[in-house]
Amino acid sequence: MNHSPAMIQLLDQLCEGRVACLGDLMLDRYVYGTVERISPEAPIPILRAARDEAMLGGAGNVVRNIAAAGGRAHLLAVNGSDEAGAEVAARIGGMDGITADLVAQSGRPTTVKTRFIAAGQQLLRADRESAEPVNEDTGAALLAHLDRALADADVLVLSDYGKGVLNDQVLAGAITRAGGLGIPVIADPKRLDLSAYAGVDYLKPNRAELSAATSMACDSDEQVTLAARAVMGKWDIGAILVSRSEQGISLVPRDGAPVHIGVRAPEVFDVSGAGDTVVAIFALALAVGAAPELGARLANLAAAIVVGKVGTAAVSRDELANGIMAADLTRSEDKVVSASAAEADVERWRARGLRVGFTNGCFDLLHPGHISLLNEAKDHCDRLVVAINDDASVRRLEKGDDRPVQAEAARALVLASLAIVDRVVIYSEDKPTPLIRRLAPDMLIKGGDYDLDGVVGGDVVQGYGGEVRLAQFVDGHSSTAVIDRMGAGTGRED
Repeated sequence: MNHSPAMIQLLDQLCEGRVACLGDLMLDRYVYGTVERISPEAPIPILRAARDEAMLGGAGNVVRNIAAAGGRAHLLAVNGSDEAGAEVAARIGGMDGITADLVAQSGRPTTVKTRFIAAGQQLLRADRESAEPVNEDTGAALLAHLDRALADADVLVLSDYGKGVLNDQVLAGAITRAGGLGIPVIADPKRLDLSAYAGVDYLKPNRAELSAATSMACDSDEQVTLAARAVMGKWDIGAILVSRSEQGISLVPRDGAPVHIGVRAPEVFDVSGAGDTVVAIFALALAVGAAPELGARLANLAAAIVVGKVGTAAVSRDELANGIMAADLTRSEDKVVSASAAEADVERWRARGLRVGFTNGCFDLLHPGHISLLNEAKDHCDRLVVAINDDASVRRLEKGDDRPVQAEAARALVLASLAIVDRVVIYSEDKPTPLIRRLAPDMLIKGGDYDLDGVVGGDVVQGYGGEVRLAQFVDGHSSTAVIDRMGAGTGRED
């Protein structure tokens, strides 16, 4: 069955979803650099730091994903009265679609995870945190805020990272309050004793967590189903959603047949926060009344997208739409992506030390001149992005009302079928300059019929230290010339 039309329709409804999220909030920091030598002080690499990044993690990453997909999220969490806590509050305040009630507890620091990365690999993670359960006053304050938040929520997410916010008092109080109002509860568990989550509508462990909690193998579909049934048979849990990494997702309801959803193997860069993405998208789907299976399918797709990104990432609505359309297409068509997806790909490639090339044009009828250009471009880069004008901009560029001969989708597919092309992006502007600024390729290449000063976007690329290169010109080949010859041979009047 093709679920793509239903998922596309669901995307249009996500903006109506309202999700309250209670749990462990943290700040994820990333320090990127290079390693060129080993320390003389100890057998450890020396990281030459080049740039730092920071983003919300834990429950903060859940609400980031909800907002990125178009929904509205309200965050309830504990935040430290320290420099990191001030940064967390500022980041939340600057995000559309997110509101928050943050409670401070004297002496309790903001949870900060700092990852050190070189050549696309984590070298070390340093954690600054307190995992002690929050005190009774802090728990009572969180539940008081929750009482107000539930009045404007369709779903409650409990994001448990084992940092002490969801202690027995808070966890039980939250489940009871939401249940009394008929609001579905989704819990992302951290405890091995799953009895603490009794009463939730959906429990979302990953495969390893379910296996550890039940002491049962969870490698096959049948084993996952048996383990989930064992949990539900013992505790009052409505359904279990198991994220299974490269095996996809399984949705096992209390009543009815389980659904096992596979995933096309992605290029995995970083699995940080993938579980948050699953919970966020599944919760948002339920918030707008989607069937649980459809929500699980959309969440599974979102997870496949996010593991290909750098750091604790969120998935946008545009990326979800592109992923849905790509899910039913052939391998070559998977290369045709949105600008935002291409930007994520370029970021991932660059983090791995790969050189990214860029070229653009109409590519109406592929001819030997195009192939020569693309071959030469790929000779000088590791990954090649080809941008093509959409149909409307082709007509505006004085090609005439009878151009393009091939529609943009066909032109993109033909280019994507070439092994030397890694991504194809369709753009609507007359010039590719905005896209070049967004992707910041290492190299911009155009045909030899241009001169360096006349290459559109060349000044942008050279401005940040990139290279502009002219390919060897293959005389006598152009789409216009081919079309003119076709018209002459058929008696066509131009």
